[in-house]
Amino acid sequence: MLELAPLLASALILGLLGGGHCLGMCGGLMGALTLAIPPEQRGKRLQLLIAYNAGRIFSYTCAGLIIGLAGFAVANSPGAMILRVIAACLLIAMGLYLAGIWSGLTRIEALGRGLWRYIQPLTKRFMPVTSLPRAVILGALWGWLPCGLVYSTLLWAASQGNALDSAALMLAFGLGTIPVLLATGLAAERLNGFLRKRGVRVAAGIMVMLFGLWTLPGPHQHWLMGH
Repeated sequence: MLELAPLLASALILGLLGGGHCLGMCGGLMGALTLAIPPEQRGKRLQLLIAYNAGRIFSYTCAGLIIGLAGFAVANSPGAMILRVIAACLLIAMGLYLAGIWSGLTRIEALGRGLWRYIQPLTKRFMPVTSLPRAVILGALWGWLPCGLVYSTLLWAASQGNALDSAALMLAFGLGTIPVLLATGLAAERLNGFLRKRGVRVAAGIMVMLFGLWTLPGPHQHWLMGH
């Protein structure tokens, strides 16, 4: 678990600092979910939004477990080295994205649009949101919305070669996205303002890129671990 701690921290940072992208992808859906709450249920709005996010994070964790099994299958094969190199490159790309230097990472979102065409119609069956179970299911469905940041994190998680570790990393990533998507009012404005500061994003991006270099196989790993 101690060896996984820096990776879990990295996953949390990816979720938290990627909040700007999450607002672009899921902010409109959060608004749609709020509008879908009947007037008589408005007093439970916070509970319903928490349930929605719980369902979304559950989908992230399940996806991590599934792709982690694929990573485990190649863990002791030559393909493991290739997967680790790809994961390291994606992690570096995520750092560049968080720092606002390069946003090419979002282009891989097209990979999931085919699946989303089948899932999106199912969301209409659970609206309006009249109960917590409906909110959880709706969130779980929306968790499969095409997102370059999520896909990159999934591939990085798969490189660990352990399904449970991959699921834990995706869980940490999902928890990191909660503050930006759930916060409301003045607290949200302050949080978003802090996360959008250039210095904060650059520092977080550099940290994630260092994790990427640490993931990249090579003798430099010993030097990075010593620092």
